[in-house]
Amino acid sequence: MENRFGPEYASLDDAAFIPKYRAACFCGTVRYEVSADPVDAKICHCLACQKLHGAPMQWAAIFHKRHVRLTAGFNHLHFFNSEQGRYERILPCKVSCRRCGAPIADEGRRMWLAFPTLFNFEHRTEVPDSFKPTCHIFYGMRVVDLWDDLPKWSGHKDHSTRL
Repeated sequence: MENRFGPEYASLDDAAFIPKYRAACFCGTVRYEVSADPVDAKICHCLACQKLHGAPMQWAAIFHKRHVRLTAGFNHLHFFNSEQGRYERILPCKVSCRRCGAPIADEGRRMWLAFPTLFNFEHRTEVPDSFKPTCHIFYGMRVVDLWDDLPKWSGHKDHSTRL
């Protein structure tokens, strides 16, 4: 059975896919699994993330799409391409639940930027180290100063000026 989300994602009948973490939207309609630790985790301070999340920043854990498998709620996914202002799955795009409105992820061309607060970790206070942010990006657009030891970049990590 091909994955309805796209061939770059794991399918439901992939016997080699072993879920490591599970995530769900606020209402539980949209659910997905990942089979690996994130390749990185970042805190983004760009204006788009601020506005779309209604928060001063966004925390994202980044996965290869082949490590992501949608398990429920495909018909309830809502897509928004902020660059073109279109409610379509034009990559990169924002993914949310049509039922509860919760942001699910940012879908990139090759990566899935998941929001760690949606994952069902055994203990909410014990986030796995692989999900902990390694840096701040677009920190020059911040609305709140953060006094942590993480590197702060003016744009993307390793592709902009470190502040």
